[in-house]
Amino acid sequence: MTLLRRLFFGVIAALPGGALVAVVTKPPWLPWAAHTVALGAVLGLLFGGQRQSTGSAFSVGLLVGLLDWVTWTLTLAPALEGQKPSWTITVAVSHFPELVGAALLGAIAGLSFHALSVRFPPRPAPQRAKPHVVIVGGGFGGVGAARELDRRLGRGLDAHVTLISDSNFLLFTPLLVGVASSTVEARHVSAPVRAGLGHASFLHGRVASIDTQTRNAYVCAGKEGMLRVPYDQLVLAVGAVPHFFDLPGVGEHAFAMKSVEDATKLRNQVLGALERADLEPDPAEQARLLTFVIAGGGFAGTELVAELFDLVHDVLHFYPRLHGLRPRFVIVHAGDRLLPELSPQLGRYAQRKLGGRGIEFRLGARVSMATAEDITLDSGETIPTRTLAWTAGNRPNPLVQQVMPPPLTVQPTMQVPGIPGLWALGDCARIPDLAGGFHPPTAQHAIREGKAVAKNIAAVLRGRRPVAFRFGGLGVLVSLGHRTAAGEIGGRRVSGFLAWVLWRSVYLSKLPSVEKRLRVLADWTLDLVFPRDIALSTKDDRHA
Repeated sequence: MTLLRRLFFGVIAALPGGALVAVVTKPPWLPWAAHTVALGAVLGLLFGGQRQSTGSAFSVGLLVGLLDWVTWTLTLAPALEGQKPSWTITVAVSHFPELVGAALLGAIAGLSFHALSVRFPPRPAPQRAKPHVVIVGGGFGGVGAARELDRRLGRGLDAHVTLISDSNFLLFTPLLVGVASSTVEARHVSAPVRAGLGHASFLHGRVASIDTQTRNAYVCAGKEGMLRVPYDQLVLAVGAVPHFFDLPGVGEHAFAMKSVEDATKLRNQVLGALERADLEPDPAEQARLLTFVIAGGGFAGTELVAELFDLVHDVLHFYPRLHGLRPRFVIVHAGDRLLPELSPQLGRYAQRKLGGRGIEFRLGARVSMATAEDITLDSGETIPTRTLAWTAGNRPNPLVQQVMPPPLTVQPTMQVPGIPGLWALGDCARIPDLAGGFHPPTAQHAIREGKAVAKNIAAVLRGRRPVAFRFGGLGVLVSLGHRTAAGEIGGRRVSGFLAWVLWRSVYLSKLPSVEKRLRVLADWTLDLVFPRDIALSTKDDRHA
């Protein structure tokens, strides 16, 4: 109820009681009328903007009557007659009838005000539909955007925010290699999405399609069937999927590294290969089982081959029949050196460290086909193996193709050109940088892209202009196994044990909760003392 409406109701409510008292006491009409209007105005002020109950209205009226008796009867009325006000007990007792009249006046006014507010409720203000912001994808970028918008909702942003993901947890992908190599428990590298959202909503489902003309997203939500989710602003943060380039057999036989399930399957495959090799009488098949090929020599492939090498050699003593045999590890990389993301010096350092342990390199080569028993390179070389891990290529999520043919190049603000209300970030989009290239698809960039797109959306909803995303990167680190690492931080190259300590410290600090940090720290501490766990968590007969 507005202030003006309350004042009006207060004056109207005071008139019946004021008239009744005037009939009984016959005071001067003009001062009494002004007094009654003032009493009603005070009543309206005291009632506030919320509707009161009958009892509350009666109590407020009595309070106003008491205040009226003190201010009018004991103070103003004597002053108007040229007398000095007095508040002694004797004077107060002498004006007891006026006290009864004031209380009666206040009570009648309070009840009348209540009756008026019930009989004539304020007309509800027209409800403006809040804009709906939908974020598709529960990775670093999507969750980062949702949490930033969630924070702004708590500070008054007028909107609805919904995060849609087919996983109800945020996966800390940089530590997936630890899951595959048995240094980190799988559950410790994921954090529940809902726990980080206080105002935004979460919808567990897979977005099947997006209609950018009608601004609707269609979500497969299990038994609920297909749900239509209308939106005003939509953020595509669906990431990338492995790209096998339609190479014969690669999609069927290669192990990707995109999810906890992928990492667990690869771990089971490696440990299962050791189990089968321990029983295999044929030396050729035994060698095939003990050969592990990793396609791709970037960050993911280099870290993976190093950690799998450590895993196998750390647990090999559990398999006495394999004593004297040497497991074989091969990296196949299309470039002329490992780790093109780093400087040539650090790339050579990494290759020297890994090569010194017996890891083989096939540089300037590509996998051309794969079977259950071997892989073939484009040079014609065949490598007998039962295990091919694939980190050699990614492509945007197929959902992106519904928006426009990839690559999806967005504006520096992360708005999709030509499609109002659509934004994209992370691995599924190309975001221009200041140097004329594109921001790399790393976790540190995705996190900041998510926050930046949330700020831009909040700005657009408030009628302001979005700003271009700018981030130069904090540095890069890559684990090389054997408690060594390499990287570049602030333009300075680091390598060896110090870089390994930095690698673990940085990733530990970036985990999404204190609980997960403590759990991963416990995993790493146990790994320093005890051998790695060789228990197969699931049965995977695909390569048996």
